[in-house]
Amino acid sequence: MEIYAVIMAGGVGSRFWPRSKEKTPKQLLKIFGENTMIQSTVERLDGIVQKENIFIITNKIQKPEIVRQLHGVPVENIIEEPFGRNTAACIGLASIIIGQKCKDGVMVVLPADHIIKEKELFHQTLRSAIDFAYHSEALVTIGIKPSRPETGYGYIQIDETNVSENIFKVLSFAEKPNYATAARFLESGDFFWNSGMFIWRADVILKEITLLMPDLYEGLDKIKDFVNTPSFESVLSNVYGMLRSISIDYGIMEKSKKVYLTKGEFSWSDVGSWEEVYQLSEKNEDGNATIGNIFTEATADSYIYSPDKFTAVIGAENLIVINTKDALLICRRDQSQEVKKIVDYLKINKIAEHL
Repeated sequence: MEIYAVIMAGGVGSRFWPRSKEKTPKQLLKIFGENTMIQSTVERLDGIVQKENIFIITNKIQKPEIVRQLHGVPVENIIEEPFGRNTAACIGLASIIIGQKCKDGVMVVLPADHIIKEKELFHQTLRSAIDFAYHSEALVTIGIKPSRPETGYGYIQIDETNVSENIFKVLSFAEKPNYATAARFLESGDFFWNSGMFIWRADVILKEITLLMPDLYEGLDKIKDFVNTPSFESVLSNVYGMLRSISIDYGIMEKSKKVYLTKGEFSWSDVGSWEEVYQLSEKNEDGNATIGNIFTEATADSYIYSPDKFTAVIGAENLIVINTKDALLICRRDQSQEVKKIVDYLKINKIAEHL
């Protein structure tokens, strides 16, 4: 059995402005510890996937920094998408590249910017999912048991009857819910957070794309014969822009009859906002998480990041303060999802120096 990893690393992390920029998005930053998020994602695969079988799907702007950060991953495995076309196209592209190497190779598909703390538990989850996916025509996703009524995640409902060891049939997918619905999901016990991590064979996902997204497969089929040839980049550029921009969840997972879930028992976060960073950070007796030369007085329950400038905060609570060399963000913690609106504003007004 050949095992491959596909790490999706093309996002801009707009909710992490002003630290996250087009050239250095969230996955290329050190949010926690000494490793960047993508370095931690690659390191976490040690013992499961060999470095030469790890593929990174990114874009032209981010590729040079990814090459610089990931020394063990072959440069030819760092693939540039000419245009962002969401996760269905990204995963389809990876599938045809891996399919050329090993038709029934098992793909472990991961976002580049998640936090997972218990590596051994993560490995146990992957091993059972890999074994099930290889010996069946299953599309396996990792679900996380909810610890709170979270409105920022999608949910997956399962049939609690074991199909195999820690493998369950998926009944339905649910959009990001309102608080009351999230509370109901939590209480029911059969809904799990959608982690956006997948395990399947290359030939199986391509079959499902053929069946459920024939337009995408038609485009991939035009690219397939040019993988590992000098014409690959030009053909990819010509075809990719015409592909539909749609997520793998909408395009495949919500429609397929072959979807199963394995429960991830490890601690997990997609670190989707500065609020999530605050929740995961160590805090002092006032509930403040601070990085840099920070003075606080009568300030509580806040995340303050200012490594380059002395920053003082007085008489405030529940704030996010991100002070970089060229920009300052101040927002209430419960409004941290709205930070992406700043990036939209900067794009509309063509203020490129802050993007």
